[in-house]
Amino acid sequence: MVKVTVDGIDVDVPPRSNVLQACEAAGKEIPRFCYHERLSVAGNCRMCLVEIEKAPPKPFASCAYPVNEGMVVHTDTPMVKKARRGVMEFLLINHPLDCPICDQGGECDLQDQAMGYGGDSSRYDESKRAVKDKDLGPLVKTVMTRCIHCTRCIRFSTEIAGVSEMGATARGEGMEVGTYVQKALSSELSGNLIDICPVGALTSKPYAFVARPWELKKTDSVDVLDAVGTNIRVDSRGPEVLRILPRLNEDVNEEWLADKGRFSVDGLKRRRLDSCWVKRDGKLVKATWEEAFTAIDGKLKGLAGDRIGAIAGDLADAESMLALKDLMGALGSSNLDCRQDGAVYDASRREFYTFNTSIAGIEEADAILIVGSNPRIEAPLINARIRKRFLAGGVRIGLIGAAADLTYPVEHIGTTPAALSDPAVAEVLKAAKKPMLILGAGALARADGAALLAECWKLAAASSMLTTDWHGFNVLQLAASRVAGLDLGFLPGKGGKGLAGMLGGGVDLLWLLGADEFDTAKIGASTFVVYQGHHGDKGAARADVILPGAAYTEKNGTYVNTEGRAQRGQLAIYPPGDAREDWKILRAVSGWIGKHLPYDDLAGVRARLEAVNPVFARVDILPRFGGNETAAPQGGALGDAAFVPAIANYYQTDPVSRASPTMAECTAAHAPALAAAAE
Repeated sequence: MVKVTVDGIDVDVPPRSNVLQACEAAGKEIPRFCYHERLSVAGNCRMCLVEIEKAPPKPFASCAYPVNEGMVVHTDTPMVKKARRGVMEFLLINHPLDCPICDQGGECDLQDQAMGYGGDSSRYDESKRAVKDKDLGPLVKTVMTRCIHCTRCIRFSTEIAGVSEMGATARGEGMEVGTYVQKALSSELSGNLIDICPVGALTSKPYAFVARPWELKKTDSVDVLDAVGTNIRVDSRGPEVLRILPRLNEDVNEEWLADKGRFSVDGLKRRRLDSCWVKRDGKLVKATWEEAFTAIDGKLKGLAGDRIGAIAGDLADAESMLALKDLMGALGSSNLDCRQDGAVYDASRREFYTFNTSIAGIEEADAILIVGSNPRIEAPLINARIRKRFLAGGVRIGLIGAAADLTYPVEHIGTTPAALSDPAVAEVLKAAKKPMLILGAGALARADGAALLAECWKLAAASSMLTTDWHGFNVLQLAASRVAGLDLGFLPGKGGKGLAGMLGGGVDLLWLLGADEFDTAKIGASTFVVYQGHHGDKGAARADVILPGAAYTEKNGTYVNTEGRAQRGQLAIYPPGDAREDWKILRAVSGWIGKHLPYDDLAGVRARLEAVNPVFARVDILPRFGGNETAAPQGGALGDAAFVPAIANYYQTDPVSRASPTMAECTAAHAPALAAAAE
């Protein structure tokens, strides 16, 4: 550690730290525009000036100056104050000062720091320069006259997102920041440009002129549109969610958020189910809760348990899946499934279906093998972690599956499972100290899914991935509800039927809990379908009774991400119309049909969750463990078919994003790229 004195305060900082980091360690707030903790140092804005003893008598940019043993730093001397005021005056020469109409107003670094370091007049009376706005696609709005050339956006797109589309052209007063070729940004992380822009040059296009930050109620929650479990903040006003922003969580998403989770917010208020519907004479008509429950009760009377089934959707919370499982158990049914894609799991051990290395653990790996997955599309934030590990150096990354641009170099080993037996693969993994394997959940939906799972586990066991202090075997899930469903045992019981067995007339009553991601046309014509969900999507179109549920922003729910971390989302707004939280609907149904569930409030449901599986008691806690057990899951014979992408269109994968006009615009903007990927 290096000892540094900042304004009379002694601090110890790691070697190779910069002066700005030392000042922050001493509790001093240093103004900055270009410096960002997760980006390379540019030293553009010069706002972070400090004075250093025994150095030339001039202010130094603290972000670009390394610490030395015994260094003495002053952050509040007259010279520093004057220098910062001069920098602020210079920055405002060309700034349009249009704060009243700027969407960044109230959250603007330039506004905040101008209050501390700005003056009430300027010595410059030249005409302000103007810059033509750039078209970056349907997500990011530009007002480039406000740009102060901090280059954060350029460094983010190049370093974090791995898509070098942003850059600067010309020099001096003629310098402009934008894309070299006018086109929509292709990164799945482009919305983070809005967060890191310190002025109003880059703002949210769908959110333009919608609200001011002080009007919004802020609620901490969890994103459920993929399986990463990104920590988010839901900003609402009245009965409407207006925007979603990321929250800091170093172990999961750092401070980033994928575009689908951020911008599909407008899908939460469109195509919503806000009342009950019952099919009469072949046509759905609005009904009361009593009429809907009566229709369900009438169908259940005299129906054997083995003729009743339930399917949980990809956005379901753990509480609602537990209530549905308990209700099915009370009805004598063991026909349950949470795998709409038909994926095959061995649920006897949790490590067979979770991301055991942990997301943060990716940064420790020195060899990575990706099998049947495209993490850039399936989990953009996990892909960003892998890129971060690549940039740190000393890692080899291999890919078995469809070729794709993952934003970092990979060695494409093959397109079929046969590549798993390539001697070169085993050689590289055995030579690594901390090798890891990422198996895509989409690959487990193949006919040879069980064999693939077993073969990948055997490869992990033979490659020193499973040791007492390292677990390198990982399954990258696609659905936010999948791990919780497997933890709850929402799978066919003894003699029970899975998804395929319940279709085609396999059951007489099928309960769909937000299940929209399978072919509903395969449901038997005589099967009575109860759809419980929040959007009028595929499942609702086939329903005989519709029960309006709550979206993830409208309920308190527990979700378990792909690494097995239990997290809780909070209610930000109330559900629209007659819609209710899903577990409450199921509790009400159970009382109506005389099969009372043993809980009446959220605390009771969560106590039951913890009784079923203790992992639900470890909220926001993920113990790291090694691969002590090496016995492989049950397998079979591997097929020779090539791996195919699990997701065809990143922007529309669930009822919320399919209802979003913004996601529809993204799909249209990227149509050529999507068509090329499909080919």
